[in-house]
Amino acid sequence: MRTLKVLISTFSTILLSGSFAAISKVAPPPPNPVQLFANLSKTDFGKDIHGEKVDLYTLENSNGMIAKVMTYGATLTELRVPDKRRKSVDIVLGFDSLKPYEEQSPYFGATVGRFANRIAGAKFVLDGKEYFLAPNNAHNTLHGGIRGFDKRLWKAEPSNEGGVPSVKFTYLSKDMEEGFPGNLTTSVTYTLTNDNELKIDYVATTDQPTPINLTNHAYFNLAGAGDESVLHHLVRINADSFTPVDKELIPVGTIEPVKGTPFDFSEPREIGSEIEKVKGGYDHNFVLRPGKGESKEAAVVVEPISGRTLTMLTTEPGVQFYTGNFLDGTIRGIGGFYPKNYAFTLEAQHFPDSVHQDSWPTTILRPGRTYKQTTIYKFSQGVSHANWLHN
Repeated sequence: MRTLKVLISTFSTILLSGSFAAISKVAPPPPNPVQLFANLSKTDFGKDIHGEKVDLYTLENSNGMIAKVMTYGATLTELRVPDKRRKSVDIVLGFDSLKPYEEQSPYFGATVGRFANRIAGAKFVLDGKEYFLAPNNAHNTLHGGIRGFDKRLWKAEPSNEGGVPSVKFTYLSKDMEEGFPGNLTTSVTYTLTNDNELKIDYVATTDQPTPINLTNHAYFNLAGAGDESVLHHLVRINADSFTPVDKELIPVGTIEPVKGTPFDFSEPREIGSEIEKVKGGYDHNFVLRPGKGESKEAAVVVEPISGRTLTMLTTEPGVQFYTGNFLDGTIRGIGGFYPKNYAFTLEAQHFPDSVHQDSWPTTILRPGRTYKQTTIYKFSQGVSHANWLHN
């Protein structure tokens, strides 16, 4: 009997040991973060499909707000923002590991380039020469092509100047990458201020004339990522006009007034109030009103229950308002599954397909000149009636 007990005990130990080994192999403990500054740390986020190491940086401010950004795609992976009861949740769609970003991410939080949005026919003419791009959206080019800036590895330079955490990402896009001419050196700097601002600064230079249109593609849900539809969020967009599109979401070349249309968000209203009148949902460029100073207020969004309020400011002439129309509930990220309309984007930009519209603000960067853009996402808990209704 004693021998039998010993055998059973030994066998059980082997089984348990094997089980724990399997569990360990499937779900290894996350690596410990390296504390770079009191409010900025770095974590190993794995290796990409090319075997290159990817780092994840965590920025914190004095109000409990947290932003996480990684070197793969200079991507914003998490943004934790407190509500009116000081409860913080992640309000951007994303993943807690690298692989889904490589295999299934629809640009979640990514830096998009060399040219954000669409270029019709995946081609353009510049200074009399025709260039052919990588088509990745039917026969058009979307967000820079098959392997745009969102799928590239960026170099990171963390900083804590003045006690304010920031990470500067840099990337050299080589001549003819995805079909675009010129060696383009780009930097994107994320800064998290104690005023609850996530500030994104873009700078780029080139050695040949080239189109450029950079943006961040964060998917927001102010109730919490994966929590519910955003159709009850209240939105105001400071635009009197927009650029209509064809069935492939390519601008038709006109600028039309929003007044009297489902695109009129000049006064605050729910996202879903007239969305059924827009085929497929909102995925349109709004022409922003000129503002005083370098950055102008582009939009304000309020989630009524939590009180979370997003105010967007930008130096860009347009903003792409998108309501997660292509989400279908099959993608699972932080917070759960993401069905249709479970997020919205506010993408600061020059107008889509500007390379084919000479009368629109130019997107051509030439040697000796510097591309600069600043976009700020500022968060608060509720806004005053006066600020909400008026610019």
